[in-house]
Amino acid sequence: MKRELNRRQSREVAVQLLYQMDVNKESLEINLKKLHNDRPEIMLEGSYLEDILKGTDENIKKIDELVDEKAKDWKIDRIGKVDRNIIRLALYEILFEEDIPVAVAIDEAIELAKSFSDEKSAKFIHGVLGRIAEGL
Repeated sequence: MKRELNRRQSREVAVQLLYQMDVNKESLEINLKKLHNDRPEIMLEGSYLEDILKGTDENIKKIDELVDEKAKDWKIDRIGKVDRNIIRLALYEILFEEDIPVAVAIDEAIELAKSFSDEKSAKFIHGVLGRIAEGL
C-alpha cells in the first residue's frame, strides 16, 4: 500500500536522494526510479516529496550561484555533500515554496543537519541560510 510522507519525512528522503544524485551524477529521473524500486511504498506522484525534488533539481544552478555569492568565504563545491544538499533543499523552500516561512525552512534544515551530520554542521548551515535569508 502506498503512503504519502509528511513534510518532514519528505525532506529527509529528499536530502538522501539529492545526496545520491551528487554522488552518482545521475539524473533526477534515474534516481527517482531507484527510489521507487527501493521504497515502493512511498507515494511520489503529486506529493510534496516530488515537488521539492523536482523544484530543487530545476533550480539547482540558481541556488548554487546564490550560495557562492552570499556565503562568506564558502563556495558550494567546498561544502560537504550532505550539508550542501541540505542547504540546497532549504533554499529551494525559501525561494520558491511560498507557503513555507523562512524560519521554518531554516529550522527544518538545522534538524536535518542534526540527523544526517553533526552539531557543527547544524551551526554552519544555520549561519549560511541566515546570511542568505537576510539579504532576500
